[in-house]
Amino acid sequence: MKPARQRVDRQRGYVLHTYPYSETSLIADVFSREHGRLALLARGARRPRSAMRGTLLGFQPLELGWFGGGEVKTLAKAEWCGGLPLLQGKSLLVGYYLNELLLKLLPREDAHEQLFDAYEEALVGLAGNSTNPLTNSPTNPPANLPSNAPILRRFEKALLRELGYGLLLDQEAGSGAAVVATRDYVYIIERGPVEAPSDDDGSVKLSGRTLLDMAQDRYEEPRTQTESKQLMRRLLAHYLNGQALQSRKIFMELQEA
Repeated sequence: MKPARQRVDRQRGYVLHTYPYSETSLIADVFSREHGRLALLARGARRPRSAMRGTLLGFQPLELGWFGGGEVKTLAKAEWCGGLPLLQGKSLLVGYYLNELLLKLLPREDAHEQLFDAYEEALVGLAGNSTNPLTNSPTNPPANLPSNAPILRRFEKALLRELGYGLLLDQEAGSGAAVVATRDYVYIIERGPVEAPSDDDGSVKLSGRTLLDMAQDRYEEPRTQTESKQLMRRLLAHYLNGQALQSRKIFMELQEA
């Protein structure tokens, strides 16, 4: 029995990735608010005069429509909604990182409206932090340029929460005791923080202040920025289950150049 040819219209979404399909078409992996992540076949989108050729761009809000009942639907409409500047410089690389996390961790056709809102909020923040790579080099950004770190940490937290891996940050695992800002802790994956042993056993430690700052999405303190980054990298590496992030590799190579 063939699947029903469902028609869906007026859906807000973003293109996460595209790749060629036949000589004239492409497949777009998109993230929509009401239908989650899905694959859409854009017929003829690679033709020079295709209306979709300049529309299916990453990090831009689109109104989408599609039909079909299989794993890959057929794109019927893609209109630019406007209102969001193009990402540039480091913000563009961070945007690719967010997209790669969604592609590797988010199941298809599983709606996550709060995660969609968190993604859109992150893009707005990144657009505000963008620099023109022709006028501002990565090694000499404007002095007043905000850090992308808070944007990243908030999105990473939202992603893990929506996947069912929400972080315990303000209470100790097991005992439920309140985390104390002046103490050191070890974060046990899928459990939470426990007070660090008095002797140095080689475990990665983080301060109670970092945990409490993360619980409140506050990332002003340098130690909080460093330790929250280390913690989120370790957690994401665990849930990625060995999948490498190409965007992170590129960013590290540019930092070393």
